Amino acid sequence: MNVLITGASGGIGSAAARVFADHNYNVIINYNKNEDAANALVEELAEKGVKTLAYQADVSDEKQVDMMFCKAEKKFGFVDVLVNNAGVAQQKLFTYFDTEDYNRIFDINMRGTALCSRRALKSMIREHRGKIVNVSSMWGVCGASCEVLYSAAKGAVISFTKALAKEVGPSGINVNCVAPGVIDTKMNANLSADDLDVIREATPLGRTGKPEDVAELIYFLSSSKADFITGQIITVDGGLTI
Repeated sequence: MNVLITGASGGIGSAAARVFADHNYNVIINYNKNEDAANALVEELAEKGVKTLAYQADVSDEKQVDMMFCKAEKKFGFVDVLVNNAGVAQQKLFTYFDTEDYNRIFDINMRGTALCSRRALKSMIREHRGKIVNVSSMWGVCGASCEVLYSAAKGAVISFTKALAKEVGPSGINVNCVAPGVIDTKMNANLSADDLDVIREATPLGRTGKPEDVAELIYFLSSSKADFITGQIITVDGGLTI
C-alpha cells in the first residue's frame, strides 16, 4: 500500500507519515522548501522497513504535481491514499491583506488540494478504489478573526470534500476531511504563552492538540475500517468549537 502526503515535512504531515509507516505503507513525502526535514524523515521511515521517497513540488503548480505523481507511480505503483495536508496560514487584519496574500493562501490551501486530488483520481477511478483525506481547519468550520482568508480557503476545502465525495463515491473512492484545532506545530509557534493559556482554558479537554492526535484520525479514514465513511468533516480540537 502506498500513501502520498503533501506538506509531509511539517508537524501534522510528518506525524501522519510515521503512522502510515507503522502500518507498513510506503510513503511519498511531498515538501516544498524544507528539504532537510524531508530527507531526515525519509531516513527515519526507512528504518521502519518501508520504502520512502521525498519529492519537492509546489502543489499549486499543475506541472509539478503531475511530475510528482508520475515519479511516485513509477517507483511504487498505484497511490492508494492521498493526504492533502500542505497548507499556509497568515494572521493579519483583513483590510491589510493584498492580492499576493490572497493568491498564496488560496493557491496552496485550495488549489493545491484540487490539483493533487484530480491527479490522484486518474488512477483511482480506473482502479475503482482509493482514499483521499483533506486537511482543513476548525477555522474553516467557524471562521477566525484576523484569519479571514485562511478561514475562507479552509472552508472551501470542506465544501470541496463534500462535493467530491458525492461525485466519486460511485467509483468506490472515499473522500473525507479532518479539521484540526490548535495543534503544537510550527504553524502555531507565533502564539504567545498567554494566548495558549487562554486557548487551553476555553478547550473542554484542557490542552492543545498534538500532531499525533490528527495523524491517527487521518490514518483511520484511510483504512479499511472507514470504508463506509465518506464526505465527512471531523474536527479534532478538544471540543473547542462545540
